[in-house]
Amino acid sequence: MKCIKEMNGDHVKRILFLILLFSLLVSGCTDSDTSQKVEAGDYVSVNYTGSLEDGTVFDTSIEEVAKAEDVYNPYRTYEPLSFIAGAGQMIQGFDDAVMGMEIGDKKTVTIPPEEAYGAYCPELLIPLPVDDFQSVNITPVIGQKVTYQGQVGTIVNISDVNVTIDCNHDLAGKPLIFDIELVAIEKA
Repeated sequence: MKCIKEMNGDHVKRILFLILLFSLLVSGCTDSDTSQKVEAGDYVSVNYTGSLEDGTVFDTSIEEVAKAEDVYNPYRTYEPLSFIAGAGQMIQGFDDAVMGMEIGDKKTVTIPPEEAYGAYCPELLIPLPVDDFQSVNITPVIGQKVTYQGQVGTIVNISDVNVTIDCNHDLAGKPLIFDIELVAIEKA
């Protein structure tokens, strides 16, 4: 085996060049851009916390936040939310917010009602006769969820004559604030 003194100059230069190239590749100092940005059709996972303008947290994927904000559900699994970006699986504003994000990116977005659960519709307040509940042995309670003609609603008022059900989504008419962190991307 030849020692370095016995090698010719070109051979030494090649070895040094290979060592330098290997060092650059290992250190990550190359010009290649390996970042991936979310595009429509990508399968993404995010951690999120959703709140209202007054700071009330209504949902989160993070167990510690759920416990701290008193929205913890022991029957739920707290983990990143996964969905296909741009496929309409999420409310429009949330879907739009993740587009262009890279793994590790964090952002806070305010989503108007039109890009979330829509405007509040007074026509979705439905008065039903109290007798309708009594005939099926249901005692109505304010805040109780019920189904009426395929729609889920919440009892919001009870009188001697009527039970009023609100069939609007609980978040209808409200701007929503989301803290989002992109944790994974699987390219389409």
